[in-house]
Amino acid sequence: MSNHVFTHLRHIDIAVPDYQQQLDFYTRQWGLTEVGSDGDVTYLAAEGSPEQYVVRIRKAGDKRLDLVAYGMADNAGVDALAERLAVGGVHLVSEPGALQTMGGGYGFRFFDIDGRTIEVSADVDVRQHRKIEEGESIPVKLSHVVLNSPSPEDTVAFYDRWFGFTLSDTLTHPRMGEMMWFLRTNPQHHSMAVARGPHVSLHHASFELRGIDEYMRGTGRMLRAGVEKIWGPGRHKAGNNTFSYFLDPNGNTMEYTTELEVLDEDTWHPHLLDFSEPEVSDQWGTANAMDEFVAKKSFNDPDKGLFVAPPV
Repeated sequence: MSNHVFTHLRHIDIAVPDYQQQLDFYTRQWGLTEVGSDGDVTYLAAEGSPEQYVVRIRKAGDKRLDLVAYGMADNAGVDALAERLAVGGVHLVSEPGALQTMGGGYGFRFFDIDGRTIEVSADVDVRQHRKIEEGESIPVKLSHVVLNSPSPEDTVAFYDRWFGFTLSDTLTHPRMGEMMWFLRTNPQHHSMAVARGPHVSLHHASFELRGIDEYMRGTGRMLRAGVEKIWGPGRHKAGNNTFSYFLDPNGNTMEYTTELEVLDEDTWHPHLLDFSEPEVSDQWGTANAMDEFVAKKSFNDPDKGLFVAPPV
């Protein structure tokens, strides 16, 4: 029996200096749908997802991760969590209440141990979505988010203690030690992962496609469009999912993926996976080597929004 507090990952919100280019990238190349705009904020949905939006972009002078949003089962759970966090000394950005963003709902925001803003919510309106057709190479949903932390053991412990995130697997290296922790909040192998990095930042956000064919078509579309590929196409050992990583116009890493493993939580045991073995990073052997270039791009720029709540 799991003790997961969150049901699933809802959306990621990012602030970018180059707003129009980011919007064009997501809508004209990546395959998201603009569903609303309010001044310098735009909401983007994935056609196959019941979430009102999976990405929110905001125009700002500094690039930052505005927040990561998770779902909860009901309003009572939201209230109970807020009380537990407040008593435990976690900094609440807002008290539980009606959300003013698309789809409404009931929720609140807080800072995690690294200073990221996290939003939790229940009772959000479901978006009318559709089945993605065969050969349609656009995201079905937001799959997972990976966060960089200079003290990842503390970050993992924070998410385990307060929200019942469960460790699925860990990437390790004989010279560098443990480097990435894959955490789940439902039977999906990971909704979140924490990577050891030089500073707090977004490592990447990942979007699920319909299947292998659609994933390869999407990867090819990005390559033909001249979008900078960082790593892929390949298939990870941890989660057994496919991967193609690309840089968005503001230097964030975005991933196309498919077939992320769904676990039997009662029988699953975490593995220590040594990524110095090539087949751990890429079982297929089709991707470019996981090297310093890939790692450096994944570190991203230091997040300038730590312990500062986004204005919206």
